Amino acid sequence: MRKLIIAVDGPAGSGKSTVARGVATRLGYTYIDSGAMYRAVAWKMREEGVDPADARAVTCIARQIRLEFRPVEGQQHLFVDGVDVSEAIRAPEISRLSSIVSAIPGVRQAMVQQQRRIGAGGGVVMEGRDIGTVVFPHADLKIYLDAALEERARRRCAELQSRGTACSYQEVLREMVERDARDKSRAHSPLRPAPDAVRIDTTGLTAEQVIDRIVDLARERQGNR
Repeated sequence: MRKLIIAVDGPAGSGKSTVARGVATRLGYTYIDSGAMYRAVAWKMREEGVDPADARAVTCIARQIRLEFRPVEGQQHLFVDGVDVSEAIRAPEISRLSSIVSAIPGVRQAMVQQQRRIGAGGGVVMEGRDIGTVVFPHADLKIYLDAALEERARRRCAELQSRGTACSYQEVLREMVERDARDKSRAHSPLRPAPDAVRIDTTGLTAEQVIDRIVDLARERQGNR
């Protein structure tokens, strides 16, 4: 059975992580969170006291950093130079910094190289913001998820609260508007759906409903329905 490369793109709070992870589990594929890789660069940058405005220094970190996805007690964890940062990179401050870091062309180029290496053999579900447009423009299946802004903000706030982080819905909404603007207007790899992507509005849908649809599409591409 041919192993596909499945790209899942979309803005923050659209359900990418939950859906991509679910699709990978159902298909027996490897789930790759490309956003976590940018968060890892932001984490390393903060650990080393590098100014996020120093694009050259941040790019240097991105080129030298060693990233590994490893299973830990049934869950996929991300290691940075041997350190498990899976929880640390989910902090709100790292989220904010990763948005700034991900707009640096040199950082994106370094991460794209690593993402292509990880997914080259197929059998992967990779989610992010430029997977179907830049990282794997010839992916077997491209999905673009979206949802109403208010719904995305509500989901992100619920996620933060589930991690024990205090959350202000209005603050999350404001930050999401700013993040969307940065992602869509950046000169290098802006957030946009690939022309041949299947677009799914997840507003009002459960994760399982979206996963079911994507798994059906994947099986159609494999010719095994």
